[in-house]
Amino acid sequence: MAGTVLTNTGLDSFLDGAPEHRDPAFARAAEAVLGLLALRGADRATGVPEPTPGLVRQLLVEDLPTFVYAPPDELAAYPAVLGALAARFDGGRRERIAVVVAESAPDFERAMNDPGNLTWHRWYASLLRTVGADLADPEDVRRRLAALDGAPLPDGVRRAHLMGRTALADVLLAEALTRAYVRDAETPPPAGPLLTDHAVATGIGRLAGALLDRWTAAGLAEQLAGPYARFAPGPEAFPHLVLADALLDEHLDYYGDPAAPVPPPPAIEAGPVEEDADALIAAVEELAEEEFEPYGGEAPHLLYAVYQRGCSADSVARKAAEYEDWSVDPALEDLPVPVPDAAPDTYTTPPVPELVRLLGTAELNEADRARLEGPARDLAVVLDRLAATGLVFRAGDAFGLTPRGAGVVRYLLGVRGVAAPDAAEAVAWTAPDVIAAAGGWSTSVAARVLADWLHARADTADAWSQLLAALGTVHAGTAEAAATRGLFAVLDTAGAPPEALRGALRDPVIGAYALEALRKRGEPADPIQVRTSARALHVLDALPAKKGPLESRRAAFDTAAAAWPGGSAALVRAMAAADRHETERVLRPLGIALP
Repeated sequence: MAGTVLTNTGLDSFLDGAPEHRDPAFARAAEAVLGLLALRGADRATGVPEPTPGLVRQLLVEDLPTFVYAPPDELAAYPAVLGALAARFDGGRRERIAVVVAESAPDFERAMNDPGNLTWHRWYASLLRTVGADLADPEDVRRRLAALDGAPLPDGVRRAHLMGRTALADVLLAEALTRAYVRDAETPPPAGPLLTDHAVATGIGRLAGALLDRWTAAGLAEQLAGPYARFAPGPEAFPHLVLADALLDEHLDYYGDPAAPVPPPPAIEAGPVEEDADALIAAVEELAEEEFEPYGGEAPHLLYAVYQRGCSADSVARKAAEYEDWSVDPALEDLPVPVPDAAPDTYTTPPVPELVRLLGTAELNEADRARLEGPARDLAVVLDRLAATGLVFRAGDAFGLTPRGAGVVRYLLGVRGVAAPDAAEAVAWTAPDVIAAAGGWSTSVAARVLADWLHARADTADAWSQLLAALGTVHAGTAEAAATRGLFAVLDTAGAPPEALRGALRDPVIGAYALEALRKRGEPADPIQVRTSARALHVLDALPAKKGPLESRRAAFDTAAAAWPGGSAALVRAMAAADRHETERVLRPLGIALP
């Protein structure tokens, strides 16, 4: 029991303060609140832990959601305990704590109810309560736990999530106990030690288990560490998390932010993802051996890179050329690769015309093809070892993830917090969200996902209007604005409702794009409605940026300026006012100064 672990918290005197404090829910909350405040170093000179705004905030949004299970109807007891505790102190402390509690209350409830914060102990305590267990009776907890074999996990939560959160909670609680003991030993408090020498002699792990039992369910920690350990597996049961870490690193290299979503695969086949992930990490670790040099260590990158392409097939030869530092046209890096229905097991480099198509280098010849043969074969060996898991395929020069493999890589990304939606989740996004995400994807993937988003809404004029409006508002005023409005080009406007395109004519960003689309369809449109800013952006986006000789790029600008009312100065002003970032990027290399 926590009362025998944490001494001198002032719990008894606090609960004697008023009859309502003897309510079981209030008493349970008081025990946890006073104990955690004391563990975190709250001053106990007055006999009870003295709350401070910082400690109260940490308690509500970090400690309670990590260590304590409380059913929804008892959550209000925890702020109530803090209020009653603060009332014992003068000097305005009650008011200051009340402000912090009020500000933190939404975050507290959200954190306590967030499945992502669950540990094995908190989750099983909640399950035991739903089946009527007496959480204060260790024998009833043991009996009910036995009946939970095969109990479901929370929606959207994997075993690895619960394991990781539990491992973190174990470390945090052990650290808090150790620091509290050392702190009291160095400076003995007037109220007496929080932890006795005898208690500490039994082991910090046992003390932590005793606290978790009181804060979740009696006897639960012992059961999950012993006869029911299979219900709460530890890190040793998840060897594939090493691969998850590697994929997270790849994602951060690409996007710099776990919240930046990778594209949804077009198809995912459900399978035993943990077992498949274990098979995949076994292959990855085997490939890291010297015999698979020089590309064996690239297996995590290959898995991530093909997933980041929206799981469209890639080319062995093109990838090998990249590794060998050959020149590959960036515009072709995401070019889809046809997958043959049948191909020999032995790898053969594609013929020169196909290499030219894949790499974008017209000067390639048979000697170049022969030079690429060795590296491409070495890379094919790596891919064939991955393909032996059934999660990767190689057919001729094409390779990629199988639908089951896509599900495994998505799982591995998800357990490390990377935003990895499936197709259903992506089409459920709002228009601004799907546009913001698509701006970071390849053209072919963005076109597929945006088309799916529109189709899910029956391609209505309202859906089109929402999407078109988002092109001009997402990332507005930032360096990403040009790439965002560039998504207009991937939309199949030939099938767009004409009223949606006409409604976009007055949009200050994509109005000229809408006008051009209507004209291509032979639809009537009023060019007078198109604003100057939209016309300037349309001209700006049509100028070659960092491609071709400066002379030809300057000539393109001069041609556009000659047709602009007021000439080049007026055009530059309009461009800069509409998108200064892109205007500077395109015009500064031409020696054109912005106003």
